[in-house]
Amino acid sequence: MAAQRTTTARRGGRTSCGRLRDPAPALRAQALAATLAAALPAAVPGALAASASALALLAAAPAAAQDAPVVSNVQRILVEGAQRVDDSTIQAYMTVQIGEPATAAQINESLRRLLDTGLFQDVTISPMADGLLVQVREAPYINLVTFEGNDELDDDVLMGSVTSASRAAFSRATADRDAQTLLDLYRRAGRYGATVEPVIIERENNRVDLVFEIDEGEPTGIRSIDFVGNREFSDSRLRGAIQTRENGLLAWIFSTGTYDPDRLEYDKELLRRYYLDYGYADFQVLSATAELAADREDFLITFTVEEGEQYTFGDLGLDIRIPGVDPESFTAIFPMEPGEIYSISDVDEAIENLIFQLGQQGYAFVDVRPRADTDPENRVIGVTLEVAEGPRVYVERIDIEGNTRTLDRVIRREFNMAEGDAYNAQEVQQARARLRELGFFETVDVRPERGSADDRAVIKTSVEERLTGSISFGVGFSSADGPIGDLTVSERNFLGRGQYVSASVSISGETQQVRLVFEEPRLLDRDLTGGFDIGWLRDDRTDYSSFKETRLQFLPYLEFPVGEDQRLQTRIRLSQDEIRDVQRFASPAIVADEGDEFYMGVGATWTLDKRDDPVEPAGGFIVELSEDVTAMGSSTVFSRTVARAKAYQGFFDDELVASVEAEAGAIFSAGDGVRVTDRFFLGGDSFRGFGTAGIGPRDDSSTTFARIDPTTGKPFVPPRRFNYTRDDSLGGNYYAVLRSDLSFPIGLPEEFGVYGGVFADVGTLFGLDETTFPDRGKRPPVTIDDSMSLRASVGAALYIDSAFGPLRFNFAYPLAYDDSDDREFFRFTVGTRF
Repeated sequence: MAAQRTTTARRGGRTSCGRLRDPAPALRAQALAATLAAALPAAVPGALAASASALALLAAAPAAAQDAPVVSNVQRILVEGAQRVDDSTIQAYMTVQIGEPATAAQINESLRRLLDTGLFQDVTISPMADGLLVQVREAPYINLVTFEGNDELDDDVLMGSVTSASRAAFSRATADRDAQTLLDLYRRAGRYGATVEPVIIERENNRVDLVFEIDEGEPTGIRSIDFVGNREFSDSRLRGAIQTRENGLLAWIFSTGTYDPDRLEYDKELLRRYYLDYGYADFQVLSATAELAADREDFLITFTVEEGEQYTFGDLGLDIRIPGVDPESFTAIFPMEPGEIYSISDVDEAIENLIFQLGQQGYAFVDVRPRADTDPENRVIGVTLEVAEGPRVYVERIDIEGNTRTLDRVIRREFNMAEGDAYNAQEVQQARARLRELGFFETVDVRPERGSADDRAVIKTSVEERLTGSISFGVGFSSADGPIGDLTVSERNFLGRGQYVSASVSISGETQQVRLVFEEPRLLDRDLTGGFDIGWLRDDRTDYSSFKETRLQFLPYLEFPVGEDQRLQTRIRLSQDEIRDVQRFASPAIVADEGDEFYMGVGATWTLDKRDDPVEPAGGFIVELSEDVTAMGSSTVFSRTVARAKAYQGFFDDELVASVEAEAGAIFSAGDGVRVTDRFFLGGDSFRGFGTAGIGPRDDSSTTFARIDPTTGKPFVPPRRFNYTRDDSLGGNYYAVLRSDLSFPIGLPEEFGVYGGVFADVGTLFGLDETTFPDRGKRPPVTIDDSMSLRASVGAALYIDSAFGPLRFNFAYPLAYDDSDDREFFRFTVGTRF
């Protein structure tokens, strides 16, 4: 009978071992030879290593004993010690099969496989007369994984970085690897003093809790950033070109003031890009080192650079290898000229322009590569754009992803192309602009991808939805009226259908306004916008016009395209307007308008929109022309005309954006003239530097009134009189305003969303149907000055994209004004999303 052998392996932490009790001599010799062959070459010279190799060769002959059966016929495999793992599962991992002989090599391989599962700490396989006895000690399983001491990084972030998980078998090696992973995570967050210790808490039923005890330490900041080898650009200018920042309040807020080796590599690329934009094509970053300061609290970063010489553009050309495409028609794609300073950004822009124009001709997947012909002697770089041939492409389908709330059809209807249409890059760009203009999405990405064939394209549309409901309020201050404000609750994507619903309440002193707006932007799934505007207004104008107004209005409208970038809105106006509670010392021009008036009219607005972006324009213009006419059934018949044009222009890669807006309006009466509530008023946001209704024709005449006895409500006997100076704004029939704005960054990181601006407004409001009005009693008539006198103001603005929504602060100073004008020096608005 063959001698019994027991093969045992244990796995504790990172180690495992095999042991043979009463092993065969051949196996023992082979193990010794293998050990010597592995150990000696690392510890002794070549002669001893050769001796070990020879010993291994001598031991190789009896190694065939490994193939000799230990059990000639395995009739059963008996498993002991398994609690959670089924016997059949254990047998499935083994190479030994029932009904076949079992060799020492098969037993060793079975041991290795069982240990590699990570389910067991100890495994012993012993031969029996009719089979094998497999004795196991299962590894504990993890009850839960928790983290203690972490404040900088959330549990969700840490849990997503480790491989140890609840209900999995515990492995000390895995826990150690997870601890190192967490350390790396903290170092990328700039905390090089962090420590992570995995702690095991034993529970009943062979369970453990794995707790990672974390000491986050203090952030390791950047004490200094220095540059060596730079001659053309100062250290401060190069610091602005990279992402890493020195210690400071703003750097800490945005984590750019902590050391991150990955960011340091990115900074090297930013430096190279910066120099390439100024023509230094041979620029190199020789080294970027980060050393801990002596106190080990901060890093000292040093970039060593070699600038090289500055190059200019040489010849610019195109090498288009597409049959039927004339390269001469694309020469306007180059934003640069030969002789200008070389700039990699100009090359990129030329490539984008070329891809876009080829896309308009149906070539969606062209391969454009710039070829640089460098002349170091003359420091000139010629650029040739090589275009590889590609087939005309057709739209296979339009895929939409990322919309969890917005219906697919709301997105799909913004495309003027469908499956089977020829691909058009301009239409893809316009669809992206229309989707952004909806205001439903934080990001919009529309790009072509290869379809099932080379001539098929899939339009991949990825969106990230934003909160489309909003609560906004505005606050202002007038030198005459004090604080003013309004509250609006709106939803721009009602039920995910793209419908707009808004309810607003405005309050200014004693003014109350309630307004409800509903709009369907794609009526009947066509490019047809329909909606209505219902409003109720109770306006106390006693502070600047000595009367109160109540208005109820219903305004249904319909809007549709009438040409390229042109739309027309038509509307019907039904309203009831009451001028009431006119004060006894009010202007006779207002007293004459007291009472109810009913209006029924029609109107239209034509819009031409040539802006390059509907949300953040930096180029182009928009023009609007509006006309409203009251019908013959109205109490007052008149026409109102308003024209507006606004142009935008960006400078320095759109860092500075200038805009100029011209607006004018006129009212023409077909009867006895228009009432004060129908005229134009300027001030507040429409003319910065002046309060609401702050400029224009005004009754500032003086008059005498009899005092009223408060006990009787009647004049005193004998009469007691007092002089009163009116200050009633009457509005005007004509106005013209020119507004200019310039917005720019103020040096803060872009992620702050803080911009500055300056503005200037100049304009006038003038004209009344009548200028002389009879006063009450025997007082002399009142004459109003309605002449066309100019007003002007200048100011500064601060724009902040805050967590509460957009903030705008206006600081204005009137330059040209009348003493009777209502001046306003400060106004701000704020909104928030929900």
